[in-house]
Amino acid sequence: MIKKQNQFEAQLIGKNISSNSKKAYTLSKENFFGELTSGKVIYSLQEGFFLFKNKEMGILQNKKNLNENEVLKKFLKIDKEFSSKYQVFESLRKKGLILKSGIKYGADFSVYEKGKKPGKDHSSFLLSVEPFSKKVNWEKFILKNRVANSTKKKVLLAIQDEEGNILYYRIDWIKF
Repeated sequence: MIKKQNQFEAQLIGKNISSNSKKAYTLSKENFFGELTSGKVIYSLQEGFFLFKNKEMGILQNKKNLNENEVLKKFLKIDKEFSSKYQVFESLRKKGLILKSGIKYGADFSVYEKGKKPGKDHSSFLLSVEPFSKKVNWEKFILKNRVANSTKKKVLLAIQDEEGNILYYRIDWIKF
């Protein structure tokens, strides 16, 4: 990988990507990448790969710079659905939306609309990424909708079809 002049380094340790560089703090504060924890910035796999692909971040493991194939292989080992989640993350992030972990809501991502700031504003959507071939578990589907409704969020489903295209569905409650 060609290193960009102002690229910062992050460490991949286990399932975590972290950095304590000045640029990591700046990106976290200004662009909402990562979470500030214990004096360093911790990144989701999707955030880390996005910064890596855009040559903002170099990823090291055991003091060794990793190339794109090595990073991808390691991330897929951590999360077998990383590729489809990343495709959705990259697409929406490039459109100006901010995606953070939605795990506490039972979703893949919590999505902030343009102009909304994590930590100051509430997210608008809970986003789950599903393969086209996966059968719907209606119990889980209803549970996701109830959690979203109780937290004043909407449910978004991102479904990857056989050709790799992402189809987005917004789910709303109807009151009679």
